[in-house]
Amino acid sequence: MEEAIKQFHTQFLWKASIANTKKLRSVKTYILNGMGGSHLAADLLRMHKPELDLLVFSDYGIPRLSPERLKKSLFIASSFSGNTEEAIDFAKEVLKRKFPLAVIAKGGKLLEFAVKHKLPHVVLPPTKVQPRSGLGFQIVALATLVGDTELVKELAKLSKLLKPHTLEEQGKELVMNLRGKVPVIYSSAKNEAIAYNWKIKFNETGKIPSFYNIFPELNHNEMTGFDTVPSTQELSRTLHFIFLTDSTDHPQNQKRMRVTRKLYQDRGVSVTEVPLTGKNALLKMFTSLLIADWTALHISRHYGTEAEQVPMVEEFKKLVRS
Repeated sequence: MEEAIKQFHTQFLWKASIANTKKLRSVKTYILNGMGGSHLAADLLRMHKPELDLLVFSDYGIPRLSPERLKKSLFIASSFSGNTEEAIDFAKEVLKRKFPLAVIAKGGKLLEFAVKHKLPHVVLPPTKVQPRSGLGFQIVALATLVGDTELVKELAKLSKLLKPHTLEEQGKELVMNLRGKVPVIYSSAKNEAIAYNWKIKFNETGKIPSFYNIFPELNHNEMTGFDTVPSTQELSRTLHFIFLTDSTDHPQNQKRMRVTRKLYQDRGVSVTEVPLTGKNALLKMFTSLLIADWTALHISRHYGTEAEQVPMVEEFKKLVRS
């Protein structure tokens, strides 16, 4: 896991290519099916390019949308391993309904399906990293598939701009506040994809519970759960809140974060602010996620958990298939 973090920036040097491009229909709307680490790139792409009409669907079958929307969209089945049950079911249903379909996969049954039916597809590199650690490959593949050549060029620059090794100390320092605590990640709605990624890294790498929420919505409900009285104080003290602050957030959301932080601290709830920093939006995004990687890795070492694999997920898959 440590080496995967240190070498993450090199993923952006990879150049994706699309097979069967003649069957790739030009569209303006996309529907992507991905589970776990296989939809994280789409979440980040939607965040970075809000004007892109991209729906992320994480379930069996296809989404319940109007016939017009379904007919004009390109469906994308994304599975890092190529063996994700839901993505394969999605792909089969799309093909059955005769909608345009493309595939992103490293191998497995989904890639076999794409080759057999001569579908447009991007083959991810034969890396051994976990899906959450292959985020660079996946967002390059997706940007290529939707035809955003400028974004592909921007992403390639990250191979030189990102310096993963320089961010490890930040992760180590954050762990000092997290020992014996459950992390709860807060961000603006604009940065929800980053907050969700932080949560996933704590879950999968750290093997600890973690949750997230967004401003301003949480000020209308969740916040009141921490208005402690003596009988509930211990419940809140098991949590540590990480506020992902961003100078480009709406001014009122920035104010909401400051006020919420004070209210929490006044009630004995622990909070740490982690600003999003970087010269551009992509650098801010991936710098923050690398800090999350280092934090999750060192929290894993603190508790003595296995950081790389996800055995509970594999155990679950076997039980579901039996």
